Amino acid sequence: MSSTKMVKIKVWSTSVDVLNDFTGKIADIARKMGVKVSGPIPLPTKKLSIRTLKLPHGEGKKKYEKWEMRIHKRLLYIAADERVMKQLIRLRVPPEIWMEIEL
Repeated sequence: MSSTKMVKIKVWSTSVDVLNDFTGKIADIARKMGVKVSGPIPLPTKKLSIRTLKLPHGEGKKKYEKWEMRIHKRLLYIAADERVMKQLIRLRVPPEIWMEIEL
C-alpha cells in the first residue's frame, strides 16, 4: 500500500462568505486534477470582543459599546501533487484572507 503525502492548508478570515468561496475554489482545483481532497473542515470560530465606554457619559449611567470581530477558519487536506501546487500558487488570494500551507 502506498501512502501519499498530504498538504495541510489552513485558511482564516473575518468574512465567512469570502472564506467559503475561496476554499471552494481550492477544493475544485484539486478535484479537477483528480487529487484526493479532504475538507474544507470548519474549525471553531474565534470571537474577539472589546467593550468601550461611550462618550460623553456625563452624570448618568455609564453606557458601553461592544465591538466584536469573528475569525472563521477552515482546514483542507490535499494530496501533494506538483500540478495542483502550481495551480494553487497562481490562485489570487483576496486581501481579507490569510493562508498557511504545511507540507
